[in-house]
Amino acid sequence: MGVATCCDILIAILLPPLGVCFKTGCCSMEFIICLLLTILGYIPGIVYAIYVIAIQDRSELGGELHRPINDA
Repeated sequence: MGVATCCDILIAILLPPLGVCFKTGCCSMEFIICLLLTILGYIPGIVYAIYVIAIQDRSELGGELHRPINDA
């Protein structure tokens, strides 16, 4: 987790849709879901925004996290 991810998470706590917009773009499904969740309740918007930011960073690492243990 780098400095950019920490800044994205801080932005997501203050304005959840903005943090998701910076990460995925303004026309993405993640942004629309986060916007709706934030309108319905601020806390669900924060939780979803942090989820999107944290999971997307881990998926960029490739197959290293999903490699089988006994893979030689």
